[in-house]
Amino acid sequence: MPLQMNREVFVTCAVTGSGGTQDKSPHVPRSPREIADSAIDAARAGAAVVHCHVRDPETGAPSRRLDLYREVTELIRAADVDVVLNLTAGMGGDIVFGSTEAPFPVNAAGTDMIGASERMAHIAECRPEICTLDCGTMNFAEADYVMTNTPGMLRAMGAMMTEL
Repeated sequence: MPLQMNREVFVTCAVTGSGGTQDKSPHVPRSPREIADSAIDAARAGAAVVHCHVRDPETGAPSRRLDLYREVTELIRAADVDVVLNLTAGMGGDIVFGSTEAPFPVNAAGTDMIGASERMAHIAECRPEICTLDCGTMNFAEADYVMTNTPGMLRAMGAMMTEL
């Protein structure tokens, strides 16, 4: 009997993209209202999942502010669209190294390292249907920047997700 492939497709829309996308296009949403509206538009266009990061409304820079996540979540849920909300839990593991000849000390201004509980605070409060658990450490071409996810951090965050 030949193998039959599942032909069902689920479209996921990463509304803001990841990292510092705010200056790459004028169409990247910044405010909670813009992010929610983009997510709602994506759902109405057929996306089954919307993956959301929040931005500082003034600068557009990535943010972890609970009030911004709460507002985005509330606006999407109030819109009466059938969509799975996926909030990132990836922020807070960024190391920006010094130069290629002197990687240490790290660039303190660019480095954003926090613990598992703080990385999960908006997930615990907003209770999205799903959230990210980036199971690996990744390089990004933007700079000498590494997003770290140690085995211990992944176990801790995974346990928190399971409990929630």
